[in-house]
Parts: sequence; C-alpha cells; structure tokens
Amino acid sequence: MGWVEWDEVEYLDCLRSERRGYAWVMRRHGGLTREQAEVAALDRYPYEAPGAPYRGLVFHDEAWHWAMLAIHGDRYAAERPDLGSPSSEYLALE
Repeated sequence: MGWVEWDEVEYLDCLRSERRGYAWVMRRHGGLTREQAEVAALDRYPYEAPGAPYRGLVFHDEAWHWAMLAIHGDRYAAERPDLGSPSSEYLALE
C-alpha cells in the first residue's frame, strides 16, 4: 500500500482537533496559560502544505500522548500510569 495524500478538509479538521486537545492538556496538566498552550499547540502541530513529505505523520499518536511527553518525558506512562491513557475529560473534547 502506498502513501495516501490527505484531503485538505480532512487534514485541517484533524489539525484543529489535535491542536485543541494538545492545548487543553498543556493547560490542564502542564500549567500553561491559554496563550502559552495555544502557542505550544501551534509549535507541535504546524501546518504542512499539501505534498509535504509525511504530511500528517504527527497524527499517528493523539495529542494526549505528545503533550504528556512534553510535560513528563519519555517514561510518563511507566512512571505515571494514571496518565498512560487519555482522561475522560480529554475524550469529551471531541
């Protein structure tokens, strides 16, 4: 199976959703202000132009995971098993 190009509408929807989730985790668990969290989300999820190599690859793990890595480091799931899976509050964002 070859690489599938993202439909632009689908890509933008996913990008918005992941940015929202990442910013929420960074505020709730990382102690960032709303503005700081939004900047962090934009940094973590920059727009990638159509045709960019591996466009959207960051979506292979959800925002919860990337935010927990940023806050607690690579071993967050082992050291904080309570954070190994997204919280019900996070899941309710969708």
